[in-house]
Amino acid sequence: MTSTSDPTLDRTAHLTRDLIRFDTSNYGDGKSNGETEAAHYVEAELQALGLKPQLFDAAPGRTSVVARVEGANPDAPALVVHGHLDVVPAIADDWSVDPFGGEIRDGMIWGRGAVDMKNMDAMILSSLGEILGSGRQPARDLVIAFFADEEAGGVLGSHFMVDEHPEVFEGATEAISEVGGYSIDLQGQRAYLVQTGEKALIWIKLIARGRAGHGSQINSENAITRLAGAVARIGSQEWPVKLTMTTRQLLDRVAGILGQDPKQVSAEELAIATGTASRFISATLRATTNPTMLDAGYKVNVIPDLAEARMDVRVLPGDEVEVMARIRELAGPDVEVVVMHQDIGLETPFEGALVEQMIASLGRFDPGAEVLPYLLSAGTDNKALSMLGIKGYGFAPLQLPADLDFPALFHGVDERVPLDALVFGTDVLTDLLLGY
Repeated sequence: MTSTSDPTLDRTAHLTRDLIRFDTSNYGDGKSNGETEAAHYVEAELQALGLKPQLFDAAPGRTSVVARVEGANPDAPALVVHGHLDVVPAIADDWSVDPFGGEIRDGMIWGRGAVDMKNMDAMILSSLGEILGSGRQPARDLVIAFFADEEAGGVLGSHFMVDEHPEVFEGATEAISEVGGYSIDLQGQRAYLVQTGEKALIWIKLIARGRAGHGSQINSENAITRLAGAVARIGSQEWPVKLTMTTRQLLDRVAGILGQDPKQVSAEELAIATGTASRFISATLRATTNPTMLDAGYKVNVIPDLAEARMDVRVLPGDEVEVMARIRELAGPDVEVVVMHQDIGLETPFEGALVEQMIASLGRFDPGAEVLPYLLSAGTDNKALSMLGIKGYGFAPLQLPADLDFPALFHGVDERVPLDALVFGTDVLTDLLLGY
């Protein structure tokens, strides 16, 4: 794919648009349009910068790209800067634009991946171009990675790389990636959320078995009825509030900015006070168990003997055993609970030289803004890198309009990112890589 020239767009916007136009939809269960074509595009961009990228195929069409950038201080531990090339599917009829068209409208780039996370992929490439193109070096060695399969747990992407090719991350101790560094509005005070942790991920299948029969008969062993009851019980379970170190620190800081006493205001109220960010933050106050898929039956007048559901379970780090025990209790004796995929939760203190550099870089381009830690309710490829002892952070910096519901755009309809936010993000990321 060749980038089309548009003098009104800067380099990051060009790259974002080009990447969106690769339909890298990942349907899960190994079904995907694949990332290879996008990976070759990224490979060419890295080669144009004088780098020597490597391609790794975990399966046909499932390609990850890794390149190493020499830093000014080779004795410093390396930093992994990573993104993923796959996206969740998009139903075109639901969108007001072609989800893979990369359309420019209202000062934004629209399309699947605009925020998750081809924008950050483009920022990484653009930032490297600014640094290397000017004859400079990053402060330390960088491991630049663009993974496949993140949207299905990274089995054919980051986990494959960690398990089969850990040598490419040699010397790295920290990493930065998506879903952090974006701005929120706290009653007129702009603040940036740096992701310092994420909930554990457990994708489960509920399997109900019963007795097949005619749809007109009484059937006390109806598999669908059994499944529906279990899904309703688990999906409507009110899990208790439990604050982690990160969430407590965040809410205390939010209370201070808003002039409230955190001892007098509930955690839920403070989370809601973060505005649109509460979509992520409220979900980090407790476990969540959301039904996402149902599969049963083959004819309206036939009672099937099997019914299945899938659920997306996210729990606070360390609570996996307790939550799964309760899920099995809620499912009941007639419904089997099968763990399809599980990955760990993470939590890293909001301190250290890298955090200080993030705060400083944001401050240089937005003086007076607050920088706060938060726990992500979703997950990233930092989970896999943690298996190598690499501490991961979410830092894809974006200065956003106060009225943009940014978290709603993740996996949402009409996904889009402001053009000026891409410029800001590239500047901040470049500053970080040169200074840390």
